[in-house]
Amino acid sequence: MLANGPLPKHARLREVLLATISEELEPGDMIPSERDLTIRYGVSRATVRAAISALVNDGRLTTVPGRGTVVTRPRVESNLHLASFTQDMRRRGHRPSTELIGCSLGDADDSIANALDLGVGDGVWIIERLRLADAEPMAHEVSWYPADLFPDLDAEDLTTSLYAIFESRYGVVIAHADQTVWTEPAGEHARLLEVAAESPVLVFDRISRTAGRPAERAVSRYRGDRYQITMSLNRSSTHSTAPLSRDRST
Repeated sequence: MLANGPLPKHARLREVLLATISEELEPGDMIPSERDLTIRYGVSRATVRAAISALVNDGRLTTVPGRGTVVTRPRVESNLHLASFTQDMRRRGHRPSTELIGCSLGDADDSIANALDLGVGDGVWIIERLRLADAEPMAHEVSWYPADLFPDLDAEDLTTSLYAIFESRYGVVIAHADQTVWTEPAGEHARLLEVAAESPVLVFDRISRTAGRPAERAVSRYRGDRYQITMSLNRSSTHSTAPLSRDRST
């Protein structure tokens, strides 16, 4: 039974479950079912759901389709900086790997042509990859690269760091990027990321440059339960009141 206390029942059950997660369970382990928790602690199904929902929001639990609610790994924390996924994960003590989903030579549409300063119909490499940390899906990524800047890119090992390939094979150094971040449900990307369709993902939309020329457009979707970012903020001597907006039609 759940011990009495000043906190609401769902908050007390959250604390009990949190202790169980920390002391008895490993990442990937399933927690007991809602029915089992209801019986074990003598609380309502609504109380159990509220406690589990709080732990999901905290990033300690996640719902995996076909399995149930499982313990998550601690979130990978990243400072905002320009680095490849491979470099970023290794720097933080994780083992990165990549699964190549597809690589094709296509024609730039209006959106990609505008992002990469190309003409509509110009050749672009389209690369889709699944990025993993410690063998667990972390991010789904689709990226576009000017074909004239990277000839025969499809002959390279695209499961390694593309930035390292660009430097060693083409002499291209990615030195600057503009990036926009927002959140959205995993939706159609849920299966690859191994999360529920309604689970939140962090979307990074980036345009990277070399010597002032756009060299990459990349859209990456990171699991919200496994990734977080840290920023250092300084107060500027000038202040802008202009609203920020972006076109998400891409």
